[in-house]
Amino acid sequence: MTIFNFFKPARSAPVARDRLQILLQHERVSAGASDLIAKLREEILGVIARHVDIPADKVQVKMQRAEAVSTLEVEIELPNPVRQRRKEGAEAAA
Repeated sequence: MTIFNFFKPARSAPVARDRLQILLQHERVSAGASDLIAKLREEILGVIARHVDIPADKVQVKMQRAEAVSTLEVEIELPNPVRQRRKEGAEAAA
């Protein structure tokens, strides 16, 4: 490398290729997020169903991505066990 090559401007093709690769990686991550959320939701529903009888619409999964941190938020509306037992007792008595 000579001193003259040091001051030579960079060619645009490698720069464009690098930018395109970054863009493609970003698109893959964004597209995969919805698939990941759907898969996680189904797995979470499966685990919960082994222990509690709960409708699928009572579970909400949200994923938020930031530069340094990704957050997975799971909201589960569980039935009240006292009300559930009273309801079952009333049905058995009838």
